[in-house]
Amino acid sequence: MAAAPSSLGTQFKEELTCSICLELFTRPKVLPCGHTFCQDCLQDLASRRVPLQCPNCRQQVRLPPKGVTGLPDSHIIANMCERLEQQTSLSGETREQPQSGNRCSFHPSEVLKVYCKQCQIPVCDQCLEQAHDDHRTTTIKKAAQERNSTVQALINEGRNIVENYLSFLRSLREEEKTLNEKKQQTDNSIIQAYNQMVQKLTQRKDHLLSESQQSHSENVEKIQTERDRVLADINELSAACDRAEQELQQGWVEFLSQQTTLTEVVGKYRGKAAPTPVQTQPAVFQPTDTPVPVLGHVTVQSLPSAPIPAVPAPIPAAPASSNDVAGGTGHHHGNQRHQPQKVTFGTRGSQTGQFKGPYGVTVSDEGEIFVADRWNQRIQVFTLQGTFVRQFPTVVTGEVKMDSHDVGIDGEGNLWVVGGTKSAHFAVQYNKQGEVLRKFDLQSTGWRRGVAVDTRRNHILITQTTGDWPNLQGEVLVFRPDGTLVNTVGQQQGMRYPSCYITVDGEGNILVSDWNNPCVFVYNDDGQFLFQFGGEGSGEGQLNEPCGICTDRAGNIIVADSGNRRVEMFDKTGKFLKHITTDMMEPQAVAMALQGQLVVIDLKEYKVSILQNF
Repeated sequence: MAAAPSSLGTQFKEELTCSICLELFTRPKVLPCGHTFCQDCLQDLASRRVPLQCPNCRQQVRLPPKGVTGLPDSHIIANMCERLEQQTSLSGETREQPQSGNRCSFHPSEVLKVYCKQCQIPVCDQCLEQAHDDHRTTTIKKAAQERNSTVQALINEGRNIVENYLSFLRSLREEEKTLNEKKQQTDNSIIQAYNQMVQKLTQRKDHLLSESQQSHSENVEKIQTERDRVLADINELSAACDRAEQELQQGWVEFLSQQTTLTEVVGKYRGKAAPTPVQTQPAVFQPTDTPVPVLGHVTVQSLPSAPIPAVPAPIPAAPASSNDVAGGTGHHHGNQRHQPQKVTFGTRGSQTGQFKGPYGVTVSDEGEIFVADRWNQRIQVFTLQGTFVRQFPTVVTGEVKMDSHDVGIDGEGNLWVVGGTKSAHFAVQYNKQGEVLRKFDLQSTGWRRGVAVDTRRNHILITQTTGDWPNLQGEVLVFRPDGTLVNTVGQQQGMRYPSCYITVDGEGNILVSDWNNPCVFVYNDDGQFLFQFGGEGSGEGQLNEPCGICTDRAGNIIVADSGNRRVEMFDKTGKFLKHITTDMMEPQAVAMALQGQLVVIDLKEYKVSILQNF
């Protein structure tokens, strides 16, 4: 059987529904990526998210000078929405206003009684007498029965055509979804290839600089040796001349009666060759004649395209299921909870890709994930697809390694790792390859620490907990990169154990999660207390042993609510927005990638999860 009219109307409405407000499009605007949204919905989104990203494919949108209103209109969709609303209105009027009788349009007081076969119209008695008297007629009921099968066949055929076009729209949606996934994979592959090439170029650069330094040292040593030899000759001649002058001043008799040292020294150097220039061989860099390395090529891969539907033969169609939703996805209502797309990797152990105490995480602008693997005393590096890239030990100096508590990244792309040995705590700066750049000592307290970087001021923010359990005192120490203490934050607000998790938002505000006093403390960039939110519990907006904390580009605050086994999102004022995920055992550390992914570490499962579309 053909799909019922109400089912077709529902499917049309789904295709013409804005995915932001879930209502029919109002003044629909088309983004450069091809997705369509209501003008008001886009204006609201643009005011909260800068730069604007498409809610469907996350592609960044460069707005025209007039803003959202300057985006192109979708007149076709607007017309379809208007027609659907009119059809809905007409259907409602038809249901509400039952027919008052079959009246003749020429003679309103007359009832249509017979059907004229020759003219193929129903007529009343007056029409029959005036214009159809000699025509063949039949009853209206019989005529309707004869026409019923023909009309029903046309209805079925029309329904089948509509269903076929709806099927085509569903296939377009699936194709679009596949294209978005392919683009993400391609972008990630390009970034990975670039990072690998940069790594090789960096290694080659370091090797060439080492060769240049060695050549320079050899040349400088030659010059120094020759300088020392000539200076010795100068000293000997000068000393002989000085003594001869003194003897000359004492009187001619003494001078003439003695064999002076001057005679011997001058005689020694009279036949000696003068110093010759030192032959040095400075190193010169000669670039290779090979062209600049090429990352690769972006080729166009043919995907199965959605076929253009042909007009089908009038065959019966199966009734549409109430669970069928175009594209295989639907909106979540009521208590249904959306879980984001997730890539997960990691197990317990000491091999690559395994962890023992993964307490800290950060993500570079290039999309590399750095995990502080505490008990393995190392930093492991992965791509945003979960592919292992490299690792390096958390060395303090020489062969001494420290347990890594947390890791942050500064404005130049270098890492700051805080941790300690059995007797001391340190803050160490590494480059991305693991070379130690600088370090400074911290007070050894026995409690874990967290680290974040204020890239605007180039300040290193480190949490510190002092005292004995349960009488703990928490604070944040603000350092310059050379280890100079600039400020101490949070001593007056009752912070107890800031559980080694701290972050700095885009405005420079300092946010600290307190594991022991379950809330989040917020300070401005000068360390002045602004507000706190949370409070112990499991309800919306409450926290239980909060750990990792980060912010997204809109300023929303994301907290790993470890005790409640969930990751929460709050707005910049601390107002609860939503549960991001509730299917982890012990979410510990969180970090936001520039590309929009959220990285979450599950300490109990020894796993790293990369969440998208949350």
